[in-house]
Amino acid sequence: MSGAELPGATSATSGTGATSGTGATGATGPLPRDEWLFTPTGEARGYVQPHALSELWFHTGTACNLACPFCLEGSKPGDRRLGRVSFADVQPFIDEATQLGVRQFSFTGGEPFIVRDLLRILDYALARAPCLVLTNGVDAVPARLTKLAALRARPHPLALRVSIDYPDPVRHDSGRGAGNFLEAWRTLALLHGAGFRVSIARQMEPGEDAPAIEGAYRALMQEHGLPEDLNVVAFPDFGAPGARRAVPQVTESCMRRYQTEATRREFMCAYSKMVVKQNGRMRVYACTLVDDDPAYDQGGTLAESLGRRVMLRHHRCFSCFKYGASCSETRGH
Repeated sequence: MSGAELPGATSATSGTGATSGTGATGATGPLPRDEWLFTPTGEARGYVQPHALSELWFHTGTACNLACPFCLEGSKPGDRRLGRVSFADVQPFIDEATQLGVRQFSFTGGEPFIVRDLLRILDYALARAPCLVLTNGVDAVPARLTKLAALRARPHPLALRVSIDYPDPVRHDSGRGAGNFLEAWRTLALLHGAGFRVSIARQMEPGEDAPAIEGAYRALMQEHGLPEDLNVVAFPDFGAPGARRAVPQVTESCMRRYQTEATRREFMCAYSKMVVKQNGRMRVYACTLVDDDPAYDQGGTLAESLGRRVMLRHHRCFSCFKYGASCSETRGH
């Protein structure tokens, strides 16, 4: 189903996102109420009503050991759009989330493994819930494998998702650097051999032959001594931070016609939050895809953020609506 086929979905340039609640602010200041709750043509904007906090994400900072041109976070060496977190930064949120019954902690970046306190953070979090770390799998991960393996003794399991954009070394390395493809596969094999659950993140393209691509990944898994049933999570092109993309507006009508109560509960913003370090302060955002827009800032504690309706105004919200895109490997039930 293409965006143009959506009844009530008008193509418009998506700017600042918004959350429900008086006083939502965008990148250029307060959002007028009509832009917040209604599309430019006056239709009621689609939204997701959170029902749980099953998963809490931490953004470890936009600094990275790579500078991939397609990175949805705009990450690169030394980047400071979002600050690197410390143990002291995240401990209060781990404690608060535990009290609220969270079922998983997940970590993204940037590259989480270049953060000095990451292993200490994981050690603390794994005493309370399972954890997932997203990584490019090169440089920092093999170097820390021995210390990482010690976390296998913690009460809950650690899983790692390694980015392998395409099942083609030339295409993968064109964005990430020569030799990255093979190193990422070696890291996957090392992590699996150390007893960790591993998965793969890949790039999704319009009109792709998904079964053929999945088959190519399965063949590579076999080649590298990995189980052929590893989860492969596909992501569309989300654009760079602050990008303004012309996408169809997601209206309440869209959400009723093309989503059910059950599928609405599976949107990430229905059951997860993300904590980021922004200008030296820890802030809670509605989900992992909207940290480039202050309108999705839901407060300084998890308690402040709970139950706040999420308006599907950010251009990346349409990717969730159309493709079922999700950074999560858990479900919100």
